[in-house]
Amino acid sequence: MRIDEIRGKDDADLEFILKKTRRELFDFRFKNATGENERPHEAREIRRTVARIETVLAERGQGIRGEKPHRDD
Repeated sequence: MRIDEIRGKDDADLEFILKKTRRELFDFRFKNATGENERPHEAREIRRTVARIETVLAERGQGIRGEKPHRDD
């Protein structure tokens, strides 16, 4: 997933995608450990997607870029 696609989504969507992508990374690592993985090079892209999403959420949380931070006041 590209950074412009990630920035175009709202926080709720990003949280859902992040959860799904982390699960995909977990499954990927499990398959890799059991030797069932056919495409080991995909781990890099999955990790980068997780990092991109976390970065955008952190930027928004700090008010650096994108949506204003959500406050529960």
